[in-house]
Amino acid sequence: MQAEADSSMMDTRAPLLSRAIHLEQATIAWNVIEAVVAVGAGIAAGSIALVGFGLDSIIEVIAASALYVRLRAEAQGREENEAAERRALRVVAVTFFVLAAYVAFEAATALLQREAPEASPVGIGLSVFSLAVMPGLAFAKLRAGRALGSAALVADSKETFACAWLSFTLLLGLGANALFGWWWADPVAALAMIPFLVREGREAWEEAEGEEGDGDEGDG
Repeated sequence: MQAEADSSMMDTRAPLLSRAIHLEQATIAWNVIEAVVAVGAGIAAGSIALVGFGLDSIIEVIAASALYVRLRAEAQGREENEAAERRALRVVAVTFFVLAAYVAFEAATALLQREAPEASPVGIGLSVFSLAVMPGLAFAKLRAGRALGSAALVADSKETFACAWLSFTLLLGLGANALFGWWWADPVAALAMIPFLVREGREAWEEAEGEEGDGDEGDG
């Protein structure tokens, strides 16, 4: 009976795992493209927010890759689910903190040195397109994570939501600079990203530590 129950559960999870894996593949592919365009355009325009947006895309590739490995491992029955969850959550948490530190340093430097970025039509177009794509992808990952009971996938969906928020703040900063010459709007828009990034990183790390504690109690 137990074997039948386990088989039934796997049959139910298999399509959910497949969907989640495809969502992570889409996340990786899109963010690689986004990173190349954003970093290149940001360097050309001298835009801290745009370069930071590109680095966020690289960080999201790292987080999505960790989730992809974790989901593939479960789909192939190669790894303990709880251990993979904790590792993936910690990777996501660290990527949030790394991005927050980079954005804080670069934005503060730009404000102190009064570095004025050039207008970036490419950056504006990228932020608009990303703002159209990211929320839908984030919601799909959130639903898949909840259906699978995967805290790591839910945390990763929040990082994708962060990308959507970054797209919005990036658009405001680049737009204000292009339309009104407000040079300070770019680093200020970048600074607006930090509280969200730090909060989500802390929550992901605490979730990983909580799961490890639960697992240790269960082992005892």
